[in-house]
Amino acid sequence: MKSIILSFFVLLFTTSVNSQSFNQFYANLADSCNLDTVTTYLHEFEALGVKEYNSVELQNARDWLLDKYSQWGYTDIVQDDFIAASNQMTNIIVTKTGTLYPDTYVIIDGHYDTKNGTGTNDNGTGTAIILELARLLKDVQTEYSIKFIHFSGEEIGLTGSNHYVNNVVIPNNLDLKIVFNIDEVGGINGMVNNTIVCERDESQPNSNDAQSAIMTNQLATCIQLYSTLNTEISFAYASDYVPFMNNGYIVTGLYEKNETPYAHTSQDSIAYVDIPYVYQITKGSMGALAHYAIAYEVVGLDENELNSVTISPNPAENVLTITTNFSNENDVISRIYDLSGILVYEGSLPSSNGVSEIDISSLSRGMYLLNLRSEGKSTSVRFVKK
Repeated sequence: MKSIILSFFVLLFTTSVNSQSFNQFYANLADSCNLDTVTTYLHEFEALGVKEYNSVELQNARDWLLDKYSQWGYTDIVQDDFIAASNQMTNIIVTKTGTLYPDTYVIIDGHYDTKNGTGTNDNGTGTAIILELARLLKDVQTEYSIKFIHFSGEEIGLTGSNHYVNNVVIPNNLDLKIVFNIDEVGGINGMVNNTIVCERDESQPNSNDAQSAIMTNQLATCIQLYSTLNTEISFAYASDYVPFMNNGYIVTGLYEKNETPYAHTSQDSIAYVDIPYVYQITKGSMGALAHYAIAYEVVGLDENELNSVTISPNPAENVLTITTNFSNENDVISRIYDLSGILVYEGSLPSSNGVSEIDISSLSRGMYLLNLRSEGKSTSVRFVKK
């Protein structure tokens, strides 16, 4: 929850969405977000009670989150324990490894502790959105690694995020592409909630402000591309991205346009949350996270698969070596596609005793699909050009 009132100027986002291309796969992911599932998360979060720093309810919320990720099959789940206000608290960090840049991370985060009430808006809404994105992205390939982080202790001075930055991020020199924070995005039920505020870093140090502005413009564009919402740009403050931006990392975030009067009270309940608004924010957030992490669809093998194919090295730099046991190699057509489906190479498979080479020195760095076809049969193998 932001502890000060948003009283400074807010800039209407006017950058054309045409500057960032629509991606059908990202749209499909956004459309797969489920309104009923998000609603269920909000009800479950509320039923856990008042999740303050010294409560059993906060521990139960921790266990509830851990159970979700375990059920979905995540294995890299870390409980980052720390002491605050003489109590042990826990950040939950769940990592999904990227295929091309496994050591560079896109963080999406929100806090799960509350103050004076169940906190269904502040911050059950951010918690529900992160859960829905994690559920749907479990088996989706992304070039960059994603860390789904649920911070504790936000309501007592950003203690969880401060602990994580100072004791994990900085000592381990983590390479962070972007920190995407979601905090209090439920709007006010009964009002017209058709705009979401996208937040950028405008604070010291200035070294990360320009890149934060770029990433926040991208966030706003994704919201417009993959949801029905309008966007405004404002400044980042008083939430869990602050320890990151104070240490020079690039941040962005989402915050409700119609600010609830019920935060930090016993009335912060689902009755005052505009759930369809939260659902649209979920869709836009999915598009943004897919964009930041570069999600892609894996093309499956054809039903009539050719005999075994191996490629080496992988990643490859200039030459891709292909080993096969085809019976008629002279008739094999080789094609290489990038992950958007564009054909970037086509030719016959040159061979000598089942070993062939293709010059890939002209390809840009990234992931590709090698397709081999002969006599109506086909097989495909992914490789990385480094």
